[in-house]
Amino acid sequence: MANTLTTQTILDGERLAIIKVTGFVDTTETAVVKVDVSTLNPQGALACTGCKLNRVWAQTHGCEVQMLWAATTPLMIITLPQNTNYFMDYSMFGGIPNNSGTGKTGDISFTTMDVGAGDTYSVVMEVIKTYS
Repeated sequence: MANTLTTQTILDGERLAIIKVTGFVDTTETAVVKVDVSTLNPQGALACTGCKLNRVWAQTHGCEVQMLWAATTPLMIITLPQNTNYFMDYSMFGGIPNNSGTGKTGDISFTTMDVGAGDTYSVVMEVIKTYS
């Protein structure tokens, strides 16, 4: 069976975006873009060029999910553990900024680990949009 991956934009406002991603996986995903900032709404004439991770709600069954800042060498933000319900709120300090280096795109990608047949994940991300 092939991986079935979906992305749903729940909110794409001037300051915040909320994006839900789900995966029914039986093979590993490697640095697959889940938040593509170039597709988010601009603020007037300013394009969205990045984001800060503000909140994460997640459920994993079987697999782990690494959340990464997309760059030439992707940089891990957090790992969502296997078989868990997860909530993290980074809003009290303004969200986790993108500190990746060369080739930084502003996007968030996922890599799955310890994947077996029938594994699933559901992740809702609230991001603070940044503009150039």
